[in-house]
Amino acid sequence: MKTAVAAQPQAAAPKPRGRPRSFDREQALESAMEIFWRKGFDATSITDLTEAMGINPPSLYAAFGDKEKLYLEAVEYYRVQRGEHIRQVLAEEPTARGAIDKALRGAVSEFCRRDSPSGCLLTMSTGSTGVSDGVQQMLVRKRLMARDRIRERIQRGIEEGDVPASADPLALAEFITTIFAGMAMHARDGATRKSLLATVDNAMRAFPEVQRRKK
Repeated sequence: MKTAVAAQPQAAAPKPRGRPRSFDREQALESAMEIFWRKGFDATSITDLTEAMGINPPSLYAAFGDKEKLYLEAVEYYRVQRGEHIRQVLAEEPTARGAIDKALRGAVSEFCRRDSPSGCLLTMSTGSTGVSDGVQQMLVRKRLMARDRIRERIQRGIEEGDVPASADPLALAEFITTIFAGMAMHARDGATRKSLLATVDNAMRAFPEVQRRKK
């Protein structure tokens, strides 16, 4: 008679390494974006960030790396989330002039929102002195992306005949991005929506128009 062999207990599945993150990463990034936006990179401490994000320093470093990497990610998050309207306008408006006028007015609405800091995080990043040269260069590239998107829209306007052929797309794009940056800084200093919209009106008067032949 054979003796029954007792069933051997199965080995427990190996536990995953590390502790799972107990926070919403996107919400934490939104909070980091806002604190950087309000205080700037230089004045924002790790304590400011962890308190705003609702996490402890080890979780911050594990999820985002260091303060600089978190800042870059927050700036990119801002660029994607807050810049979508402008990208859509530049792509969909039938004329370059109409696209830029609408983009500038949309920017005024963004700069003056009551549910977030005034101005523009990407523009504010220009004055950050505590970041490394590599991060500064990355921020410059992000700002130039906005200029180049406007330049491409103006070039398209020239090709489609709604911007004079004599216009310089790069010079005009630099003028428009200067208007964007200037309005962002003035909004930060407390400029009203009305005064910023007046700036848009003046900027669009300087935008070249195609002279239509009189019949």
